[in-house]
Amino acid sequence: MLSVIYAILFYVATILLVVGVAMKIRKYARTPAPLKIPTTPAPTTTGGVVLRMFREVVFFESLFKSNKWIWLFGWAFHMGMWLVLIRHIRYFTYDIWWWVQLAQPFGTYASFAMLGGLLGLWARRILVERIRYITNPSDHLMLALLVAIVGSGMMMRFVVHTDILAVKAFMLGLMRLRIETLPGDPILLVHLGAVAVLMIIFPISKLLHAPGVFFSPSRNQVDNPREVRHIAPWAKKLES
Repeated sequence: MLSVIYAILFYVATILLVVGVAMKIRKYARTPAPLKIPTTPAPTTTGGVVLRMFREVVFFESLFKSNKWIWLFGWAFHMGMWLVLIRHIRYFTYDIWWWVQLAQPFGTYASFAMLGGLLGLWARRILVERIRYITNPSDHLMLALLVAIVGSGMMMRFVVHTDILAVKAFMLGLMRLRIETLPGDPILLVHLGAVAVLMIIFPISKLLHAPGVFFSPSRNQVDNPREVRHIAPWAKKLES
């Protein structure tokens, strides 16, 4: 029964995540950008915009220029998260790809960077007055959820081990619409439950800045207002 409950939970969470994010991306893509508003100094070529977006997504360039401490916590969390996610790919494939194997030792200890970054960002929302003023209860709940996911994952790795072969069999079974037996370890159940909750609320949370950054007109526009007249797609239809 426990395996069935978690299987249904993950199926529902996956559907809500995929459909919700797809709808949000569609909305972002269809939202008109009538003004040319790239944040200067901005690139004047398409190649320059691509390079700028790469630096923004990978290195958090604008945040680095704005606040070094917030950049340190944010970058540590996000880069640690990517390594941990890459490490978790092994639970969804029979044969582990070489680059996933390469990331295993780094992904193990990247969880410390994730946890340290999260705690630093959470402390910022409590200790910095101007940030505390604009912080909602949902912001604290989101950080608490992420800390619960990271903390329970670290406990399974370093404190109370679980049967990872059974967990892998369960995940592979879900991908083939087959329910395998899920270990009943309490920490594992907390970890998977928190992950499912995160998947469900992701499309309606502030975490949507992940795909949203690619649709930000202040970042993705070429700075050429003098050379090229900027007309939003909907305005072009009116002119025609």
